[in-house]
Amino acid sequence: MIENFKLPDFTLPAPFARLGDKLPQLPPTLALVTALNLALGRLIPREPLEMLKGKRFTIRVKDAGMTLRFGYNGRSFHPVFDPRPADLTLSARARDFLALLAREEDPDTLFFNRRLLMEGDTDLGLLVKNTLDGVELPRITPARLAPGEFFARLRQRLSAPRGI
Repeated sequence: MIENFKLPDFTLPAPFARLGDKLPQLPPTLALVTALNLALGRLIPREPLEMLKGKRFTIRVKDAGMTLRFGYNGRSFHPVFDPRPADLTLSARARDFLALLAREEDPDTLFFNRRLLMEGDTDLGLLVKNTLDGVELPRITPARLAPGEFFARLRQRLSAPRGI
């Protein structure tokens, strides 16, 4: 049944990491900071983020060869380009990050099973974890991503009357 869908356990093949490591990291970093900025004030409350101001973060998707570097300036998230070390680095496989987003796994379980690695300022890591735990993400179901379902929702939105 689609509602009971669970992500399969997978690790991307090694060529993905070798290729991903050679590709520009700016496009996926821009996608990440855009998503975070869209969520600010809507899904992610701003108040707990005050302690993130001026901090630098790295997310490493190990099996995809991706290293996303970004910071928070108190108003928004932004890409970071210089090579200084991050205040907090989170590393995991693509599948484990997806499981976090889908709320199939919690950060504590992944951390204690050594599938999510945290390096740097552990107090900052706990603040990030607790903030994310408090965020109510909409449930993403694979059925909503099916092309027919997606285009039906898009048609419905485009045909809905607009208020003036």
